[in-house]
Amino acid sequence: MVVVFNSTFAKVKDIRSLSKEQLIAECEAMGEKKFRANQLWEWIWLKSARTFDEMTNLSLSFRAKLNESYAILGMTIANSQKSSDGTIKYAFRLNDGFLVEGVLIPTSERVTACISSQVGCSLSCTFCATGFLKRERNLRADEMYDQVAILKQEAQKEYGINLSNVVLMGMGEPLLNYANVMSGIERITSIDGLGMSPQRITLSTAGIAKMIKKLGDDGARFNLALSLHSANNEQRSKIMPITDSNSLEDLIDALNYFYDKTGTRVTLEYCVINDINDDPFEAEELVAFCRRIKCKVNLIEYNPIDLAEFISSSAEKIQRFADYLEKNKIIVNIRRSRGKDIDAACGQLANKLT
Repeated sequence: MVVVFNSTFAKVKDIRSLSKEQLIAECEAMGEKKFRANQLWEWIWLKSARTFDEMTNLSLSFRAKLNESYAILGMTIANSQKSSDGTIKYAFRLNDGFLVEGVLIPTSERVTACISSQVGCSLSCTFCATGFLKRERNLRADEMYDQVAILKQEAQKEYGINLSNVVLMGMGEPLLNYANVMSGIERITSIDGLGMSPQRITLSTAGIAKMIKKLGDDGARFNLALSLHSANNEQRSKIMPITDSNSLEDLIDALNYFYDKTGTRVTLEYCVINDINDDPFEAEELVAFCRRIKCKVNLIEYNPIDLAEFISSSAEKIQRFADYLEKNKIIVNIRRSRGKDIDAACGQLANKLT
C-alpha cells in the first residue's frame, strides 16, 4: 500500500477518486485500451489491490506509468486489541497520519464490522467518547471501503468465517459526510466491489432530518438506525445537542418520509442510562414516539466513558423498560455490551489505540 505523509502526495493523483468513466479516459490518455481500464478497476475495487505491482495482468510499462502518476492512498492497521468476549478493536492509520477506529464483533452465527465515517465528530453528544474529540475531517469513500475490506480479511483470519454485516456506527456522523458515505456504500455493495448485500449494511445517525429525507429521495436500499436515547425533546437536548436543530417532530416527519420512499422500517437505538432516560415516564414517551412511525427498538446497555459520569441502568431496570415496550406492542430487543473491557463498545471509540 502507498502511504503518503509528505509533499509527495501533491505530485500524484489518488486513483480511487476517479469514476469508471474518468479512469477509462485517463487510461486512454496514456495510450492504453479501454479493457485495460476495466482490468485496473477490477484490481482496485473487486480485488482490493494495495499496490499497482500486484496487478500482474497489466504490462510492466503500464504499471510503471501508473506508479509514476498515481497512488492508492490506503490505510493500514496501526494497532489492535482483543476483548475477552472475542471482539477486536482496530486503530487504522490514514495516509495523512490521522487515526480512526473500527471494530469486529463476532457471534456464534455472524461477524459484524463497525466502521467510522469521520475523523472525530462535531456533534458533542455528552455520553459518547467520540463526541469529545475534535472533528478533523471527513473520511473519503475509499477509506470507508478500506475499513470493510481490511475487516473482511481479519474476520477470516481471526474467526474463520465471512464478514456478514457492516454498521456505520463508529466515529463520526455519517449524514454529515453524505456524498462520501453514499459512494463508499456503493463500492462496498457493488458487484464489481465487495459485493455485500445492502440489506446487511446499517447506517446509524444522531438525527439530521433533512438528510434522512434525502436518503429517501435517493432510494437508499440499506438499513437506517436512529440514535434516539430519549423521546423527550428537553431531555434529549441535554445529552444530544443536535436536538436543538432537529427536534423529535422533525425526526418523526423525516422518518415517515423515509419509510414512504423506501419501505424500510427504522431501528431506534436507545442506550439506557441510569436516572437519565430509564424511568416510567421516559418509557411512556418512547411508546408514544414509536406509535407515530414504523420502527423497532434496540435497548442498549450503556458503556461508561472516562469523560462523563453516566452509568448504565441495572439489568432489572432495562428488563422492566423492555417489558413495558412489549406490553404496548413495540418490537424490542435488548443488546448487551460487547468489547467493553477494551473500550470498543457502543459510544466508547476515542482513539485510545495508537
